[in-house]
This record gives sequence, structure tokens and C-alpha cells, in this order.
Amino acid sequence: MRLYCRTCDTINYENPLPATAAVVLDHEEHLLLVKRGMEPGKGEWCLPGGFVEIDESPSKGVLRELHEETGLQGEVDQLIDAVYEDSPFYGPLIIIGYQITPQGGMLQAGDDAAEVQYFPLADLPRVAFNSHQAIINKIGRKTR
Repeated sequence: MRLYCRTCDTINYENPLPATAAVVLDHEEHLLLVKRGMEPGKGEWCLPGGFVEIDESPSKGVLRELHEETGLQGEVDQLIDAVYEDSPFYGPLIIIGYQITPQGGMLQAGDDAAEVQYFPLADLPRVAFNSHQAIINKIGRKTR
């Protein structure tokens, strides 16, 4: 069921919000996570990422978010997956996960990240979002 305007002959689509998640592995295959500094998931770990802005592609958005939250510059290697999640905070989301190769910058928490740290894939802390865990599960299989 969608809202439809007979006068304009248009459908009002209410779509999930697009968001991104960056998967960054160091040379020892440790995964970069950020500790959230705000809700949802304040104080919990997650992949760096966030909402895609207007007139921004998802691949540009993931690199912008990576830099804002971690201080790192990067290059998109590949799309990992697009995962649906119904967030109690924002409503329906589509999270697009990309594998990123770091290309410089200085690792430091920024924007809404309270901390930033690399963790061994075999010993990750609990991750705040199911969608991020699903993306991590996909890369975990590829790297082992």
C-alpha cells in the first residue's frame, strides 16, 4: 500500500534509508571497529559508517564516513553485501558494506565515534548492529 496522488499522478515511495559500513582489515587481518559515542548503540562497537548524503553515491559516502569517524583515507575494493535492518531508532535501513583498503590518514576517533581500534577477527567484541555482524560474517569466511 502506497500513498498515491491522483492529481499529480505520482506515487509517494517510502523507502528504507541508505547507510554504509566500512570493512577495513590491517596487514594482520585485524578488523577496524569504532565505539559509538551516541545512540543508537552508544558505548558499543560497530563498523565505521553512516548515512548516505543527498547527491552522494554509497561508495563516496562510505569513504567520507570512514574519514570522519577514524581519520583514515581509503579506497573501495569491493562490495561485500547490502543488508536490510529495521532499526527501532531510524526505521527501515539498507546497509551497504564495502571492503576498503586504507590509503593514509591518522587513526583517531572522530565525529560520533568515541574510540577506534583494530581487533582480531577471531576475538571481536559484541557488535551493536545485526546488519554489521552479517557483513562481518561474510568477510570472515573470505579471509580464512
